[in-house]
Amino acid sequence: MTAGRRRSQPVIRSERGGMTILAVAAIAVVVVLLTGALAVASAVHASHRARAAADLAALAAATRWQAGALPGEACSQASAVAVANGAELMACGPVADGSVTVEARVAARWPAVGAARVKARAGPGPLKECPTRTGAVCAP
Repeated sequence: MTAGRRRSQPVIRSERGGMTILAVAAIAVVVVLLTGALAVASAVHASHRARAAADLAALAAATRWQAGALPGEACSQASAVAVANGAELMACGPVADGSVTVEARVAARWPAVGAARVKARAGPGPLKECPTRTGAVCAP
């Protein structure tokens, strides 16, 4: 070695701040995943609410229909029940077999998800023959 001569040392760049970028990226991924999970949960919740409201509205309309009410009166009752359950009644009407069908709509809490629409039917079950009496019709 000669005096006065220095060895060349490799230049090391500072890696300060590298973990900050990774942390921000990880947080962004978590936020995106949570947003997607919340959107799915909102859609499922709206679907369940719509199903419950449609079922209850159909039962209310069928009860009124079986009691002798006009279709408009039965559907008015169904609409009141649907609104009380946070839904909007989209369609309602009696069917030839004595049942009533309804369609309810519930908006999801997240606007981008859309609304859930569900159909429900309520009324008497199909009639069947009584096994004890020939030709007689029994209630379901």
